[in-house]
Amino acid sequence: MSNKIGNQTTEAREEDVTALLEHEPEVMKPDVASESLQNPSTTRRRKTLLISIAIVIVAVIGDYFVRSAFLYEDTDDAQIHGHVMPLSARINGQVQEVRVIEGQLVHAGDVLVVIDPKDYKIAVNQARANLADAEATAASSMWSVPVTSATAWSTLDSSQTAIDNAGAGVKAAEQNLESAKALLLQDEANAEKSDADLARYAQLVAKEDISRQQYDQALAAAKANRAAVVSATAAVQSYEQALHQAEGKLLQAKADLRSAQTAPQQVSVVRAKADAANAQVDQRKAQLDQTELDLSYTMIRSPVNGIVGRKTAEVGQNVSIGQELVDVVPLDDVWVTANFKETQLEHMRAGQPVEIKVDAYGRSWKAHVTNLGGGTGSVFSLLPPENATGNYVKVVQRVPVRIDFDRSPTQDFNAEGLLKPGLSVGPSVRVR
Repeated sequence: MSNKIGNQTTEAREEDVTALLEHEPEVMKPDVASESLQNPSTTRRRKTLLISIAIVIVAVIGDYFVRSAFLYEDTDDAQIHGHVMPLSARINGQVQEVRVIEGQLVHAGDVLVVIDPKDYKIAVNQARANLADAEATAASSMWSVPVTSATAWSTLDSSQTAIDNAGAGVKAAEQNLESAKALLLQDEANAEKSDADLARYAQLVAKEDISRQQYDQALAAAKANRAAVVSATAAVQSYEQALHQAEGKLLQAKADLRSAQTAPQQVSVVRAKADAANAQVDQRKAQLDQTELDLSYTMIRSPVNGIVGRKTAEVGQNVSIGQELVDVVPLDDVWVTANFKETQLEHMRAGQPVEIKVDAYGRSWKAHVTNLGGGTGSVFSLLPPENATGNYVKVVQRVPVRIDFDRSPTQDFNAEGLLKPGLSVGPSVRVR
């Protein structure tokens, strides 16, 4: 139809040109006028040439539009979509600084909001002091383990030696006591004999059967034997006391040995205390890590490159955990959701190239079809339409199609930050 209209228009223009040439005023050059009058075939050839050119132009234009309609599918019902990252407070505190405004471009790691860090710095210093104290206690406990072990085993050896020595002392005391008792018996026997001799000598001296000198000798012998008995008795008592002392030492040595034999248990107790001290160090380290983490939370940083969408934080505002402060929209992760008519999807497939024209800039970006939606938009609405009624009007449905921008390893497709969620675009998908 368009070709016919183009041909008719071209023919009309050619007829007008021919009419002007035929009615050309006489001011034309004589040679040209005469040539036109003399060569009517030249005019016909010129007319044929102009008509042919017009036909070619119309054919090319018609072919372009026909090919475009046949090769491409496009729609105006399309928008740029993207993720919105709400950045919330992870600690309680008061906002000290707000370093961004809405619409500002930010980079990953930029500080957006600062919460007053003084309380958290104090907590970090306290945690470090607690950790230093725990590490000192753990070091002392660890040093005590080998010392206690060496001392305990040394005490065990010395206790065994003390038992051996005490046992030998008891045996020596028993032998000395036995010797003293034997000597006492001998001295007692001698004393009894000398007493008997003295009594006999007393009778004899009274009868003057012996001399007084002999009696005195018997008396001296009796006194000496009695003194020997007293001395032997004292020796026996002394050796008995020595035996009791030796037995006491033996009992003490045995008690010390029993105590020393608990050396493994003592070492285990000390080692357990050292382990507990090390566990305390780990706990203090965890507390320090937590306080340092809380201190880092006073700096609200952007996790991605993007643009600040909405800012609700204000200086002096008291915020709590989970309270939203800033929204960041990552501009390197945007895509297009195009709602094509169901009649346009016959030849549309994932991976097909797409040219996206952004209405706001009049520029185009290269992209590709990622996937076709799992259903029409009405299927996922809050109240899906119910068509089981008496009257039904068939309406062409639209299916959402996700289109992702082509990425280059050397250049960011949205380095200028022009592609923002919500902008209207016109995608054209080459389906053939």
